[in-house]
Amino acid sequence: MNARKLFGTDGMRGRANVYPMTCDMAMHLGRAVTHYFQTHSRDFRTPLIIVGKDTRLSCYMLELAFSSGVCAQGGKVIMTGPLPTPGVAFATRSMRAHAGVMISASHNPYMDNGIKIFDHQGSKLPDEVEFQLEEMILHPESIPLLDGHRLGNAKRLDEVLGRYNVQVKSGLDSSYDLSGLKIVLDCANGAAYKVAPMVFEELGANVLTLGVRPNGLNINMDCGALHPKQAQELVLKEKADLGICLDGDADRVVLIDQYGEVIDGDQLIGLFAKLMLRSSKMKAADEVVGTSMSNIGLELYLQRLGLKFFRANVGDRYIWERMLLSKAPIGGEPSGHIIFSEYGTTGDGILSALKALQAIKYFAKSLREMTREVELYPQILNNVKIVRKIPFEQVPAIQEELEKVQGVLGKEGRVLLRYSGTEALARIMIEGRDHGLISTLGKQLSKVVEEALT
Repeated sequence: MNARKLFGTDGMRGRANVYPMTCDMAMHLGRAVTHYFQTHSRDFRTPLIIVGKDTRLSCYMLELAFSSGVCAQGGKVIMTGPLPTPGVAFATRSMRAHAGVMISASHNPYMDNGIKIFDHQGSKLPDEVEFQLEEMILHPESIPLLDGHRLGNAKRLDEVLGRYNVQVKSGLDSSYDLSGLKIVLDCANGAAYKVAPMVFEELGANVLTLGVRPNGLNINMDCGALHPKQAQELVLKEKADLGICLDGDADRVVLIDQYGEVIDGDQLIGLFAKLMLRSSKMKAADEVVGTSMSNIGLELYLQRLGLKFFRANVGDRYIWERMLLSKAPIGGEPSGHIIFSEYGTTGDGILSALKALQAIKYFAKSLREMTREVELYPQILNNVKIVRKIPFEQVPAIQEELEKVQGVLGKEGRVLLRYSGTEALARIMIEGRDHGLISTLGKQLSKVVEEALT
């Protein structure tokens, strides 16, 4: 597999109006995406591409630039306006479009932006397709130019928001509503600022909102999933049952219990797995998909429930690829990206919050009481400055020390070594029951790694 130059683990991302997140690049990407689906479509229709966005100031220029590229290559564009990432994936499937595009840098500050691409099934594109798109972007002359009647067109369709509203509400079991529940909802001044309050209010909750006044510059600014302090304070002040903090594109969620404490994403995954098992949405021996960063406490909890656990690479598209392969009904990351295969193909913060509220109703217990069943193990992360990036398995001293550490930890501990993708750092993560022990082991392993790689 050739290395990709422009795409990362979640599409293209960078500082807006600075290479590669420029209008020129967005237009070339629009042409490349359209040409790809023109040449790979089975039905030979003119490619229809859904384009959603969050609330960043730079979304206007990138939305129009990308759409121009689609039109220049003979495609049709439907622009949805601000819409959560899972809404774009849903609209792409339900409207039988060839592709969907979300213009967003997720949890990043407003100065950044990005472009995520979905295929006709609402799945993020595999690495090999992104590589083909990169080749066309970097060599736009390879795409034949069109003119005259072969050019495409674009239109706005605001009703997509309503379609997604109906879809995501279907994730709450029809035997429940949210009456009697008071929630604090922080939309991060992002893509869900309209639709999220509608969803929870229409289901009967008493909703106190934060982060619902975007101005193009305040997305994720001291609010939302990355900055839940305001929501925590309001939960305590108003004695709310739950706090819900979304990120800029609403594909992840951070939940706050009634005591103002943030609930770890791995604990939520464990709770949702138990809910699905008890309500016959899962069966024993089904698989739950996590990542290399998932806490070992989640893995052991799922094993006690009789479920399997698989660690995929970090990134919800890798989680989804494994879920498709194993037919897993749920997968997710500690950060709060959680996928329910019955309802969608990507993380959905609103849906995850609805499932948490359903669990409160179903088990008649508080969120804290339920999630504490998933005992998370202490975890340390050391960053070691290095000079060389040699595969760890090729360094005998590191392998020897790794075996010693894992031998001490046994089955109730875990070690993960990886290199930073952007810095000269080796990242060392150790989990285990005893914080003092893993701290000592981490220092020893860090010293060996530093000596071997500098």
